[in-house]
Amino acid sequence: MAVPVFETAPVLSTPDTHIFEDPTPTVDTSSLPRLSDEQVALTYDIERTVREIREGRWKRIALQFPDHMLTDAPRVYEHLARGLGKVKKTQDGAPKNGQQNGTTTDAELSARLEKTLIAQDEDREERLFILGDTSYGACCVDEVAAEHVDADVVVHYGRSCLSPPARLPVIYVFTARLLNLDPLLSTFKETYPDKEAKIILMADIPYSHHIPTLYSRLHDQGYTGVYATEIVHNPSSLLPNRTVPSDAEKEKEALQEYALFHISDPPTALLLTLSSRVSSIHIYPTSFNTTTTPFASLASTSLALRRRYAILTSLSTTPIFGILINTLSVKNYMHILSHVQRQITAAGKKYYTFVVGKVNAAKVANFSEVGGWVVIGCWESSLIESREFWRPMITPWELGVALKADDERVWTGAWEADFETVLNDEKERKERNTNHISTGLPNGETREAEQMCDDGKDDGDYDDSEEESAPPEFDLRTGRYVSHSRPMRSTIAPKDTPSRAVPNGQIASSSSALTKRANGDIASVGGVASPGAEYLRSNRTWQGLGSDYRSEEGENGVDGRAAKMEEGRSGIARGYVVGDEGRTH
Repeated sequence: MAVPVFETAPVLSTPDTHIFEDPTPTVDTSSLPRLSDEQVALTYDIERTVREIREGRWKRIALQFPDHMLTDAPRVYEHLARGLGKVKKTQDGAPKNGQQNGTTTDAELSARLEKTLIAQDEDREERLFILGDTSYGACCVDEVAAEHVDADVVVHYGRSCLSPPARLPVIYVFTARLLNLDPLLSTFKETYPDKEAKIILMADIPYSHHIPTLYSRLHDQGYTGVYATEIVHNPSSLLPNRTVPSDAEKEKEALQEYALFHISDPPTALLLTLSSRVSSIHIYPTSFNTTTTPFASLASTSLALRRRYAILTSLSTTPIFGILINTLSVKNYMHILSHVQRQITAAGKKYYTFVVGKVNAAKVANFSEVGGWVVIGCWESSLIESREFWRPMITPWELGVALKADDERVWTGAWEADFETVLNDEKERKERNTNHISTGLPNGETREAEQMCDDGKDDGDYDDSEEESAPPEFDLRTGRYVSHSRPMRSTIAPKDTPSRAVPNGQIASSSSALTKRANGDIASVGGVASPGAEYLRSNRTWQGLGSDYRSEEGENGVDGRAAKMEEGRSGIARGYVVGDEGRTH
């Protein structure tokens, strides 16, 4: 499968007439139906939310809405404020026990003091905050924005990836959506005429509350092999965030005997994950023309999987990777970051780490020396398939496949989305290696053997001919020999290597400064070849402030530090005036 390749980075400059235009698409509120007060209370589950807030004794509550629900945010805010105020008024109006005559013991005083402190805490009014824009994807809990208002809890509205948060407690409100079950039932019967077939019922989270009713109606009509899933907070499950049949819990291969019927279009990450775990997937659309009869389409992932495999093979010879941190809220994101960094270093390659908000092509194209990006985010947002990006974007699991040798890389068709699976596999591999080493060694040699296993070789056994004896590497896309795919492998000298003697009786010492070698040699940092430094020296047209003046000095002999001062822009943000030109930008 051919992968589209850009010859140059995309044009990122913006015309002057568009400098101050907001590129964010606006929400067309006129096309959204306006809910009644009763519908708002039911859709956004006001009663349950108020109850959980009071039970948790949270005082600063952040309300996170996706973009298309922001029009309902003020009304939800008012409903919650009234609900919390009503509960507080009821508690304040409750009759209080009168004081008893007589002496009071220390235990009674301590209990009374504790009740007084609790009552004072209850008297504090709750404060609600609407998070207007998410830092990352809308499916994730935005702990970053919530911490800006010092929130105690986040109420997350809409569909969610259900990735475990890192710090704050969360109240999930899935905002149940309506669905006509009669055409759904008839479509299911046409898709699965065999009433004894093993079928899993699954729906996107906003429609998941229809599953029990659909299961009951199918059971009444004679379907005996149907399994109704329930929501669980476990993206690493065989069915991500869903329960699995009892026979599949004992043996995961048993899940391949089931067909899956999914209500609403699933995310691409979920579709690729399920493609190798169940026998077939039929998708029932929830948005269709009322004049046409709905039908469940058979999902095909072969083309998408071939495209992902082509991307991985194209990155097998990439010398520089960029690690793109696309979340600061998912649990264990720092652990997977460390794991990815170790993997890239062990493969002899270079990495750079970036933290961004919402990913777009313009942000990552600024670093054109990066040959491929590893996205660390939730299990849904880590998969980015847009063709607008200059370099491919892969997941941590895909990185492990791409870094394998050609004779070890085997594509089975299985695909993993959640990085917790990667961490669990690494933990199991370390345990197996430790047990294997401890079994065949006498006492006292386990620790040294473990260290040799982790390092791959003893520090004293440094082989200068490693690069020459390594098999050649070819780009499977172009067929060309690649000599710089592992720039960090054999250029790192051992710790006990003596200082190298140089002419004039001097001793060469390691340095952290960039060293410019003769033409044809790669630049290095501290004696280690640096692909980034080489790219900066040879390929970048702009190397920072003052670089353009240095070039003028070399050509014209003019001191760049004495550059002519020019008047800059002035005015307010909506219209700048440049110098005496009188043009407004």
